[in-house]
Amino acid sequence: MESIEVADSLAGVDPGEWNALAGAQPFVRHEFLSALIETGCASRRSGWLPRFLLLRRAGSLAGAMPLFAKTHSYGEYVFDWAWAEAHERHGVPYYPKLLGAVPFTPVRGRRLIAPREADRRALLAAALELAKDYSSLHILFPEEEEARLMEACGMQLRRTVQFHWRNDGYADFEAFLARLSHARRKNIRQERRRVREARVACRWLAGRDIGPQHWEFFHRCYRGTYAAHGSSPYLNLEFFRRVGAALPDNVALVLAEREARPIAGALFLRDAEALYGRYWGALEHVPLLHFECCYYQAIEYAIQEQIRIFEGGAQGEHKIFRGLMPVEALSAHWLAHPAFSRAVQEFLGREEGRIARYVNELCEHSPFKSGEA
Repeated sequence: MESIEVADSLAGVDPGEWNALAGAQPFVRHEFLSALIETGCASRRSGWLPRFLLLRRAGSLAGAMPLFAKTHSYGEYVFDWAWAEAHERHGVPYYPKLLGAVPFTPVRGRRLIAPREADRRALLAAALELAKDYSSLHILFPEEEEARLMEACGMQLRRTVQFHWRNDGYADFEAFLARLSHARRKNIRQERRRVREARVACRWLAGRDIGPQHWEFFHRCYRGTYAAHGSSPYLNLEFFRRVGAALPDNVALVLAEREARPIAGALFLRDAEALYGRYWGALEHVPLLHFECCYYQAIEYAIQEQIRIFEGGAQGEHKIFRGLMPVEALSAHWLAHPAFSRAVQEFLGREEGRIARYVNELCEHSPFKSGEA
């Protein structure tokens, strides 16, 4: 017997069953999603009401889809503010909308968590049916195969740009630099030297070596970065502690220290295939320290750990000068109102051309020697 139910938490879902379907990427594991919900970071109060789809067969979990009813568009990294404004301007409510995503995480991954294609189709059909109670359904950063299924089921695809570094089997950081043009290689060495001349050194902590004092310090840095930009942080200290305790093999922290006193930090998540650059903050301003902690240290770590990809996230053309190349990421969208659906379709057609030109222009500024990228 098969059924699909809607759940407002993962409290009733066996972690072993969920993780057996979810695989190794930390962001869709039971521990990570539960931490977001149970610490209040992604909850009704914060405008992220969980509406998870659970596909059960003979009482066992056969598939799942993380969904949230959203009352805003913060923390998504695929920007639909103009769509919301157009709805409201014409007296058509845009919120709440239905979102298939990992909150605050612009990382590509599985959104239809089921090994069988028939079950993935069933989950998507259930999500589209549930979306009829909302203005729209938006599925962010799915795997490409999933995105093609979503397109075949009537959803519209949107392209955005991220920046990733690829490990081509480098022996060390110098081997990576040797692949760059002389100007870029010289620039990176100068930037790293300036950090050292500021008497700042970096060290890595991983897993259970990250103690309570480290989480407290990092959260101060993270919170301070948001405050400096006049905004509120999405994540709280309890969340970081929960993830650190529940997924020790997936967390790594860079501490930047001056004379053994920490002044900045960058937090990464990882699995066997990829290193994910996520959160950064500093208590003191040191020129170029952000690049050191968030890019150069990450590249060194990926080389040392033989990690294939370092995902540097969305936005920031400056990343290309440091060896992170543009890649396209997809999202899928369905809008209930026929006129707005047509308008978005036309917009996406125009935007697709702009994105393609943007990627081509970025690649013209590749830091790699000709023929090396």
